[in-house]
Amino acid sequence: MYLILTSKPGQFHTEVVEGLRRVESSDYFFFGRCRARFVIAEIISDCRIPVTDETPPEVVNHVPIKFFEKFESVEAARAALRQQGQEGDADTALVPT
Repeated sequence: MYLILTSKPGQFHTEVVEGLRRVESSDYFFFGRCRARFVIAEIISDCRIPVTDETPPEVVNHVPIKFFEKFESVEAARAALRQQGQEGDADTALVPT
């Protein structure tokens, strides 16, 4: 099983922790500005994912993986990201990092 971790610069970030294996990552650009970073990770074992609020005061929530959408394959996760990147006629790009 796989999941997608999302980080939004200046707002919050997630981390790949023990129990996950990073497969690939992409930056999402909207009208030339990086709006998010997505990481596709393989679930190795049950874990909690730290989600850190970057606005003061910094707060870290440890969210169980059961609350994240899961995908059967890397290809299914990629398809979900591609769908996210298609917002009508908007200038968007999903760039592998």
